[in-house]
Amino acid sequence: MAHSAMRIYDLSVELGSFALGIGETRPRLGWKLRSDSRAEKQSAYHILVASSSLLLEENCGDLWDSGEISSDQSVHIVYEGAPLLSRQRCYWKLKARDSKGAETVWSETSLWTMGLLNEEDYSARFIGHPSSPEEGNPEAVMRQPSPYLRTVFELDSKPEIATLYATALGLYEARLNGNRVGSFVLAPGWTDYRKRVHVQAYDVTTLLTEGENAIGAIIGTGWYAGQVGWYGPGQYGTKPCVLLQLEMTFSDGTKRLVVSDGGWRASFGPILFSDMQDGETYDARLNMPGWDKPGFDDSKWSPAQSLDLPYTGLTPGVGPAVAVIESLPPLASQEPSPGCYVFDMGQNMVGWVRLRMNNIAEGTRIRLRFAETVHSDGTLYTDNLRSARQTDEYIAEGALEEIFEPRFTFHGFRYVEVTGNPGLPESFELTGCVVHSEMPETGAWNCSHPGVNRLQSNILWGQKGNFLSVPTDCPQRNERMGWTGDAQIFAGTAAYRMNVASFFTKWMDDVEDASFSNGAFPDVAPNPQPASLNEGKPGWGDAGVIVPWTMFRMYGDKRIIEKHYQAMADWIAYLEANSVGGLRPDIGYGDWLSVNAETPKDVMATAYFAYSARLMARMAAIIGRRDDAERYEKLFGTVKQAFSFAYVSEDGRIKGDTQAVYTLALYMELLPDRLRAAAAARLAEDIERRGGHLTTGFLGVGYLMPVLSGIGRTDLAYRLLLQENYPSWLYSVSHGATTIWERWDGWTEEKGFQTPDMNSFNHYSLGSVGEWLFRHAAGIDTDDQEVGFKQIVIRPRIGEGLDFVEAAYECSYGTIRSEWRAEPGKISLRVTVPVNASARIHIPMRPGYRLLEGGIPVEESSDVELTTFGEGEAVCRVGSGSFEFHSVAVEWQNASWEKAD
Repeated sequence: MAHSAMRIYDLSVELGSFALGIGETRPRLGWKLRSDSRAEKQSAYHILVASSSLLLEENCGDLWDSGEISSDQSVHIVYEGAPLLSRQRCYWKLKARDSKGAETVWSETSLWTMGLLNEEDYSARFIGHPSSPEEGNPEAVMRQPSPYLRTVFELDSKPEIATLYATALGLYEARLNGNRVGSFVLAPGWTDYRKRVHVQAYDVTTLLTEGENAIGAIIGTGWYAGQVGWYGPGQYGTKPCVLLQLEMTFSDGTKRLVVSDGGWRASFGPILFSDMQDGETYDARLNMPGWDKPGFDDSKWSPAQSLDLPYTGLTPGVGPAVAVIESLPPLASQEPSPGCYVFDMGQNMVGWVRLRMNNIAEGTRIRLRFAETVHSDGTLYTDNLRSARQTDEYIAEGALEEIFEPRFTFHGFRYVEVTGNPGLPESFELTGCVVHSEMPETGAWNCSHPGVNRLQSNILWGQKGNFLSVPTDCPQRNERMGWTGDAQIFAGTAAYRMNVASFFTKWMDDVEDASFSNGAFPDVAPNPQPASLNEGKPGWGDAGVIVPWTMFRMYGDKRIIEKHYQAMADWIAYLEANSVGGLRPDIGYGDWLSVNAETPKDVMATAYFAYSARLMARMAAIIGRRDDAERYEKLFGTVKQAFSFAYVSEDGRIKGDTQAVYTLALYMELLPDRLRAAAAARLAEDIERRGGHLTTGFLGVGYLMPVLSGIGRTDLAYRLLLQENYPSWLYSVSHGATTIWERWDGWTEEKGFQTPDMNSFNHYSLGSVGEWLFRHAAGIDTDDQEVGFKQIVIRPRIGEGLDFVEAAYECSYGTIRSEWRAEPGKISLRVTVPVNASARIHIPMRPGYRLLEGGIPVEESSDVELTTFGEGEAVCRVGSGSFEFHSVAVEWQNASWEKAD
């Protein structure tokens, strides 16, 4: 029997492509399908999960044999097999049937493994150096040197399978027989260590050998003991420590453990100091060659200190780990003063630099300082770093070649100042290491306007720079915290640019972990100081509701709603308890960093109250809580009525009369129908009155452009997009920005730099326009009834200023493309729909135009269903495949297609 031409690819477990040591005992499986045929979809699937690869090769699913299931679902398939235990290895594959019933070949085999699920699974202890920093001395806590720890063990033979489970209170780098274990950096990442510490799992089978082996680790202070935000060091603890558990299984079935305990040896080494904000100091004269290999003499090392810490809170790692994702060479250099060299990386980035040096004299101290921009004389501008030093130092050992790459810090920078090396610049090579959480890029963009292309690049680089374990607000100054308001307004844009499903899954744990006993969500998550005033600010605390909703809409993820439902319900209860008659008080940050407009905080607070209630009603219905859905919808109606009564006049004018109040009221559906047009007109008039400029800050800006398109004023949206004068998106672009600025006026021609107290040049919030560019300008959206792009909506908004847009988005089913081009007498739209999805396509039409697909009248296309045809647009329904529509002027009606094309 002939197999289907449809092919299965990109298998995923729990929202990731490969999973070692997961903690979800009912993981969700997913896959994508590929076919050259149109209108292709899956009609059934058959999954096998086995405890060994040999069993799977024999088509034996001893853990789960789903049997053939008639379904077109290919994402979020919940594992329904035998109970999964700690350390379980799960090999899996599947086959499917196409729309005609033909069966595919089996997919390639994929693997996931379970982590350590229970406290009793741990035999290792947290260990550290026996010395402790001076009690009550924050400087000593922050500036303690990095401990090196090691032990050796004998093996009679190589193991068949070896897994290392590792974590730290602080940061760790694990080493085995002279090799770095894994590619993760800044592990285990930032969580609220009081409640949750992630444990990573590594397959280290190939790193072990028969005979003597050595295992070790280096520890840094990290978020645990180093500086966090502006709070200083030691927010969670003062003594970093590590836990390592090596588990080996041999061919005869025997097992062996090597665990961190008091029998290990400890020493300080060349890392004299490391801090996330201040940098790292490395003295290569203190190198200990071979310390992580067998045969090293550690007799002068001290016994490691075994710490009596509970295993409570140890959790298999969730979300993508942090890694060095790419490398950049410097584009240029200059010498603003003798011996001071400043290198331009050409891109505001996050990470560090790797130095390769030749023939440097022993004891030479090389200093590297990092900044986002420079003064006119070429010297670093560091005022906006506040107290963060962002300085690395390297003391040379005098070897023929030396390489320095820090381990336990990161910097936000475009420019690197190097001093202290008399042989610069010929004697060394500098490389920028770009560091962020591992998230595949999912969005691609190109259009006819170079400035908009640069804007999209800046948005992406802002996300790269700030999605580092948590969605930070900035990566350079003494802050770098997970502000919730920033994250919720950018979450949609983030999902178009990168696959953030597992990233936000992890971060929502942080948000709930940081929630308060009264139900309030935090302003920052993780929250290093729970007793601080980081509680429940409007638009910030609401992230606890908005982010799960966004993840459901973009990925079809119900589990994130179910998992955090009670916390979200507690937040709504908090809002009710802290409001009067449906109105929230004048509190919070308001429309943060708006320009030339002051939005009343009570208006914004009440709007977000209503919006959270409406989203809760929708999410309650989605997971089958009908009574809750009715109650929250009623609450929304109450708050909406109170909003209208308190803030909206009979002519549609809203208290504050700012672009933000009209934007929020329209987007969040807070106005009676009879006043919507008047409010929309007020919004448009305000933009026109300001010469086509916006005034919105962090919260208003994310909704402004969608609202303009929603009220039929896409022309104004494009005018704002392409505005180059201050304030605008392209103002920073035209002045050399390579990331999104924190403020519209971070630097202006008239005033220069803004206040250094709050002036980040890498801050993603104002880049939330990226969602409009994909959803509206390119027109790639998901249907509200079949979310997660199972049912795709292609509805590009064509406006003056752009001649074409070419966009692609890698959704859970595959690649979606929307490419339009506007020419005199013709509008072209090329669309690609992935297998197992369908699309509703809105093709822009002008009066008197006809519609062609693939060179023939659309009515004659067997793969296209024309549902609506009128002035303004035609609407078609299609299955998977590639389609080429042309909306052609009437004067071409009798011309040949060759001429029309």
